[in-house]
Amino acid sequence: MAKTLTKKWNLVRTVQSLSVALVGAFALTQGQTMSLGSAALVGDIQAGERKSVSCQACHGPKGISANPIWPNLAGQQEVYLANTLRAYRSGQRKDPLMGPMAAGLSDQDIADLAAYYASLKP
Repeated sequence: MAKTLTKKWNLVRTVQSLSVALVGAFALTQGQTMSLGSAALVGDIQAGERKSVSCQACHGPKGISANPIWPNLAGQQEVYLANTLRAYRSGQRKDPLMGPMAAGLSDQDIADLAAYYASLKP
């Protein structure tokens, strides 16, 4: 069962990564750039690591979750992570655990966390 869930999560992560890449490639062919959100902030990996303490309970110390119901964050695309955290923070994306966790994050916190988790090996 755990192997099946892991395979499904890996497939979901692959599809998400490919979707981001395809949207970016299409935007570039149309002379556009991908937006990182309302403000394109540069994330600080070390600051993100310090801020990740509360994330570790579910997503693991290095972004690899021990529980298959929570996704691995290590190696995810930075844009995807930032957009997802902003969606949880705004309420556009609903989750009883992630909504409150993201509610207090600033744009810089989100950029730092996204940079940190994107820098980790999956």
